[in-house]
Amino acid sequence: MILARSPSMMRNLARRWRSKNLTIGLVPTMGALHAGHASLIRRARRECDRVAVSIFVNPAQFGPNEDFARYPRSLPQDRRLCASCGADAVYHPGTQDVYPAGYRTFVEVEGLSSLLCGRFRPGHFRGVATVVLKLFQTVVPHRAYFGEKDFQQLAIIKRMSSDLHLPVKIVGCPTIREKDGLALSSRNAYLSPEERAQARRLYAGLSRGVERAAAAGAKPESVTQAVRSEILAIPGVSIDYVSLVDENTLEDAPRLSGRLRLLAAIRLGKTRLIDNVPVIC
Repeated sequence: MILARSPSMMRNLARRWRSKNLTIGLVPTMGALHAGHASLIRRARRECDRVAVSIFVNPAQFGPNEDFARYPRSLPQDRRLCASCGADAVYHPGTQDVYPAGYRTFVEVEGLSSLLCGRFRPGHFRGVATVVLKLFQTVVPHRAYFGEKDFQQLAIIKRMSSDLHLPVKIVGCPTIREKDGLALSSRNAYLSPEERAQARRLYAGLSRGVERAAAAGAKPESVTQAVRSEILAIPGVSIDYVSLVDENTLEDAPRLSGRLRLLAAIRLGKTRLIDNVPVIC
């Protein structure tokens, strides 16, 4: 497996692959890889001739009081996981490679970026869209794989790719969970044992909302209230939002019809957790 530490090295590698008419799959990550990332890499391995995994903790998507400095970094372990899942290359650029001195250009998907997590993390999705576009420009993949756990991110990347006519297929992949339902996330490592025991109740709350949506006479407000009631029973929790939205627009659903997504973001101790589930009516 090749380790590409610069944009030029990764670009040249991708050119060689494309010159042989090989399809390229990209799995963008910030490292601290877990079984959720492994599932993305394995799917890319099944569907593409070559697989590149990017590992870059992107400073542009962190706010001034967020966890950029302490975000877990574990390149040796990450490389072993990538190799075991069949990746052909790891792209691990430095910050100066991605944002050289004098960098001024950013990408923003209007509307979608200001909803949900965007209300609580200003500028976050501008950083996400910018770095993903730069990854696409360097790796030039045919397919790129993103987990549905970060559903708003997935929707934004899809919209950006469509709006800019990017020649890459965006593939959303199901959330991978622990046995008790907690969605896998690199930030789960921040949870204390007591917080980890309570964190499973986030998914339990979302599941309660899905049950409520299936009940006779249910309305969007009763669905979100069912989720909030379950979550507020968690000791020390605070809720950023619980929302039932249209999957495409991310706007609040006025009624229970069509393809909807139930999303929540909470804070448990010093850790912010997000999760979502589909609601098909």
